[in-house]
Order: sequence, then C-alpha cells, then structure tokens
Amino acid sequence: MAKCAVCGKGVTFGIRVSHSHKRSNRTWKPNIKRVKAIVNGTPVHIHACTRCLRSGKVTRSV
Repeated sequence: MAKCAVCGKGVTFGIRVSHSHKRSNRTWKPNIKRVKAIVNGTPVHIHACTRCLRSGKVTRSV
C-alpha cells in the first residue's frame, strides 16, 4: 500500500548504524495520503505522496 499511484515512490531499505557502529536493517516509508483525485475524468480515491500533491501532479476532486 505504501506506494504512490502517480510517481511510484515506495518503501526503500537501508542500514541503521548506531554510535557503536552496530548495523541493523531499517526502512524509509514515503508520506502517502489517500486522496480523491480526478483520473481519466472521473473522481477516484488514490494513494499519492505529498511531494506529488504539493507539486500539482494530482488534480484534487471536490
């Protein structure tokens, strides 16, 4: 579910490094919002990241 329907941004994986340099896995999750948007002329609910919402790539429905 944590994937933007507009740009495809999803979960990325990396390694958390502590002060003692102990390494463990971690994830970065995108800031995804469920919004009502106009897609192909009809209003539907999509999952969009806040970067796409802020930049105007998503046309919001009223």
